[in-house]
Amino acid sequence: MEQLTDLKAILHSKRANIYYLEYCRVMQKDGRVLYLSETQKEYQYWNIPIANTTCLLLGTGTSITQAAMRMLAQAGVLVGFSGSGATPLLMATEIEWLTPQSEYRPTEYIQGWMQFWFDADKRLETAKRFQIARIGFLQKVWAKDRELKLEGFDVAELEHDLSRTIDNIANAYSVGKLLQLEADLTKKLYKYAAKKTNQLGFVREHAKAEGANGFLDHGNYLAYGLGATTLWVLGIPHGFAVMHGKTRRGALVFDVADLIKDALVLPWSFICAKEKQSEKEFRSQILQTFVEHKALEFMFDEVKKAALYHSKETV
Repeated sequence: MEQLTDLKAILHSKRANIYYLEYCRVMQKDGRVLYLSETQKEYQYWNIPIANTTCLLLGTGTSITQAAMRMLAQAGVLVGFSGSGATPLLMATEIEWLTPQSEYRPTEYIQGWMQFWFDADKRLETAKRFQIARIGFLQKVWAKDRELKLEGFDVAELEHDLSRTIDNIANAYSVGKLLQLEADLTKKLYKYAAKKTNQLGFVREHAKAEGANGFLDHGNYLAYGLGATTLWVLGIPHGFAVMHGKTRRGALVFDVADLIKDALVLPWSFICAKEKQSEKEFRSQILQTFVEHKALEFMFDEVKKAALYHSKETV
C-alpha cells in the first residue's frame, strides 16, 4: 500500500490543482484520497493528487471521512466548505477553512511582518509596494497574453493611466488615498473592458450575480482562496492587513488577492460574459489562467518580499 511518506513534496507556490467537488464523498482508500460519485446508478471512484493540490473546496452534497482529512492535512492541503459553484468563499460567515495543524512551519515571515506592521508609516509603504506590484503584474500579463490581445486588450492603450496612477501611489499620504486611487483605476479598467467586449453602460453591482458582475464576484472569491492559501503557508495571520479594513479579520486576504484580480479576473469576467459562458466554463478558464500566469507563485513572491523587506534594515 502506498504510504503518504512516498509523496514527493511540492512547494505550494508550484502546485497546479485547486479542486471544487459537489455531490460526492471524499475518502481514503489504499493510501490515496479519492472521491466517490454516483452517475446513472453507478458508483465511480476518482483519484485526487494531493501532493500537487493547493486547496480542496467542498460544495453542495459533499462529505469527507476522518481518514481522508488526515491525509490531506499531512500533505498540507487547505480544505474548505463552500456554497454551490465554489461560492460564497471566505467572505461569508458559513465558510470554514480547515487548516493542517502542523506548527513546524518557518517563522521568519510572521516575524518579519510583525517587525513593521505596528508602524503606520511602514504599513503604508508596504501597501504602496503591493499596489505598484499589482499594476506591474497587469502590464506583464496583458502584454504577453495572446488570447487577451485577440480580444482587443492592449495594455499600451492604458499606459498613460497606469503611469499616472503609479506616480500618484508614490505620493499618497494615507491608506485612504491609496484606496481611492485603487477604486479610480479599477473603474477605468471596468470601462475599458466593457468597451472591448461591447458591454457599454456596465455598472459594478456586487449583489447582481449575473453576467460580468456575477463572474467578477466568482473570480474574486477564487483569488481570495489563493490569497488565503499563500498566507497560511507562510504563517501570516489574515488580520494583519496593510490596506483594507483593519477591523475585518480576513482583510489581509483582500490585500494579497488584489495583486492578481485586475490582471486576470477582470478581463476574463467580461470576455466570458460576452460569450455567455456558464459558471463552470468561467471557473475553468480562470483557474487555467491562474496556472498559466503563475498567479500563486507571484503572490508568494510579493508577500515574502514584503515580510522580509524591513528585516534587511536590521541586518
